[in-house]
Amino acid sequence: MRMPTDSAGSSTAPSAASSPVGRRSVLAAAAGAGAAIALGAASGTARAATSVASQGRPVKLTVTARPAAEAERLRLGQALRGSEFQPTGLYVPAGTPLSLTVQPHDGLLPTLWIGAWDYYGEITEPRSHPLTAGANTVTDPHGGPVYLTLTGRGERAGVLVRSGAVPMPVFTLGRTSEADYQRQLDTLTASPYVELHAPHTIMTLTREGALLYRDEDHAALLGLVETIIDSHARISGLDGSKPVHRRKAGPYHFTEVSKVPTGVGAYATHGYNGFPRAYLDRATTVEGLRTRGWGLYHELGHLHQQMAYKPGGLTEVTVNIYSLAAQRTLKQPSNLLTVDPKTGLTYFQSARQKFGTAGLTYEKSFGAYEKLVPLRQLELAFGDDFWPRMHKLVREENPQSDYTENDKRYRALATYSSRVAGYDLTDFFVNTWAFPIDATGRAELAALNLPKPPVDPSALDD
Repeated sequence: MRMPTDSAGSSTAPSAASSPVGRRSVLAAAAGAGAAIALGAASGTARAATSVASQGRPVKLTVTARPAAEAERLRLGQALRGSEFQPTGLYVPAGTPLSLTVQPHDGLLPTLWIGAWDYYGEITEPRSHPLTAGANTVTDPHGGPVYLTLTGRGERAGVLVRSGAVPMPVFTLGRTSEADYQRQLDTLTASPYVELHAPHTIMTLTREGALLYRDEDHAALLGLVETIIDSHARISGLDGSKPVHRRKAGPYHFTEVSKVPTGVGAYATHGYNGFPRAYLDRATTVEGLRTRGWGLYHELGHLHQQMAYKPGGLTEVTVNIYSLAAQRTLKQPSNLLTVDPKTGLTYFQSARQKFGTAGLTYEKSFGAYEKLVPLRQLELAFGDDFWPRMHKLVREENPQSDYTENDKRYRALATYSSRVAGYDLTDFFVNTWAFPIDATGRAELAALNLPKPPVDPSALDD
């Protein structure tokens, strides 16, 4: 699985709400003429949109402001921005004028977004349409799902969609019944997209993709996705103990995409995770996601990786801290305990056989899963809370590095790990695992003046 972005390592990546996104990188109640829909509320979204849009009546939306995705990325010290979209449950056909009226109740104006994410597709990203107070008419050449963003902290704005949109089938966890969702799939056929919503989840599927697995228990599916997201939050120390440790604002966005390059099963980039239709048997089925969902755990992990200790050589390694956490949460056997049929060894065992060999280097001598072993050994040696404490310390100090400063980030991995463990891990990183810790890094480790660990972490395995 790969992360298609060059700006992932930059601490100054542009905000999706304020500039074009680089390729790299509803509570319903009838009220007068429309229905009030609180964006981001758990289900009922589709029913509200259906009840008014299908009758040609306006749809009244209330948007509550959230911190910008880029501000959240910087607060969390992460490499990638998350989503800042608030879904509406509406779809606009290509070239159709969308008429709406905006009321900036607290002085802030929302931005309208139309379209789907599709990094490798013909149309790669949603289009942003700034809105003004009062009447607006927007005509998007490509059409697509409709989203809103409002940047702030709790301010509210009203958006009355007068005409031009049609409802999408939407299942919202806790509010939509399976029978209602199935009815929507059968009747709301004007939209080529379907969405699944939960408090921390937006899942955007093509109609064809959604129909492939329509017989799933969608409440169970979304509950499972939320559990996986929660596992990532817990290993990241996002416990709300301080403002800096609260979860990111808004949900994560999982999107069915039209294509991926050969050899790529799914991907992560700013704002979303992309999954081709061939992966939907794992992303949108309960059993598939529970037992074979490593790809989703992994790609979601990219949206949690912290920049400070993620040199280029670890982009596809530290991401699996989160994948392993999801496996443990779901009571799956660890991928690190997979036995290679050729050698009869687990990744712990095959890596250990290489220790002390001539010319050993961490980046070149070990395979992808073997490289993950030392990161797991830190937990085994210093406690299940090792990575949560690491994430929290990094967020609180928020060290900056340019994406080219790989040496600096390797140094940070070793020094932060030693500080969190409370022991000098020079031998573990430099001598045993042959991480590329330069002379500056070794001096920084020595300057911590920490004792040697009472156990050798490299001797441990699950």
